[in-house]
Amino acid sequence: MKRSALFLVLLSGALPVSAQTAESHEARGKRVVYEALKALGGDAFLQMNDRVESGRAYSFYREQISGLDRATIYTRYLAPAPGRLEMRERENFGLKQDSGFLLLEDGAWELNFHGARPMADDKFASYRMSALRNVLYILRQRLNEPEMAFYSQGSDMFEHRPVEIVDITDADTNTVTVYFDARSKLPARQSFRKRNEQFHDFDTEVTIFGLYRDVGGVMWPCNIRRERNGERVYEMFADQVQINQDLKDNLFTVPADLKVLPKGK
Repeated sequence: MKRSALFLVLLSGALPVSAQTAESHEARGKRVVYEALKALGGDAFLQMNDRVESGRAYSFYREQISGLDRATIYTRYLAPAPGRLEMRERENFGLKQDSGFLLLEDGAWELNFHGARPMADDKFASYRMSALRNVLYILRQRLNEPEMAFYSQGSDMFEHRPVEIVDITDADTNTVTVYFDARSKLPARQSFRKRNEQFHDFDTEVTIFGLYRDVGGVMWPCNIRRERNGERVYEMFADQVQINQDLKDNLFTVPADLKVLPKGK
């Protein structure tokens, strides 16, 4: 009887300690996110000022290839600001790399031999929304925003790999759900919903990250696939990635010799 009583006393004393050390959904979500930041390179990732990716880019329509081009994507990060897109991107396509897009923090342009056409407001708004919800952009630029919240949805399997699932929500209640590889800690998949103004419903946007490679101390995905409502719409296979190339302002400026065309519709 004495031994049984002693065991119950010890057990009852241990329960509060166990309860106190249990990880909340919020704490687990934050831990997984910061483990991902460390896996991506930690300080090296945060100090990545610019990046150049080159490779093959495919576009799809109803799961069939509708376009194939050689692509080079130039990205430069600006000083972070809560809720704002602080990144500039230049996308060049084709053998001559003479067509593509110039995507700035406050507007965008389509560039080709005809001239420079400002992107329609709704298309730029869609690009901006997708860029702000990209988990790699969030980890580089947005982690310290006020009211940024992380909530673990637990663990699961994705493409035969164990993953940790975390909802990341910003101050405007925009949420992206991210699958982090439980072994490598790197982002493997993300998804979010956005309103389709044409059909007055919602589209589900999915991005899948793969083939991570070490680029100057930063782990970067060389295979990026985007899906909309379950159908593949874009995929890029980068055969070369470089960081901190000191990209100049003129790369992110509309060339002076291009004719300015009416805004797109």
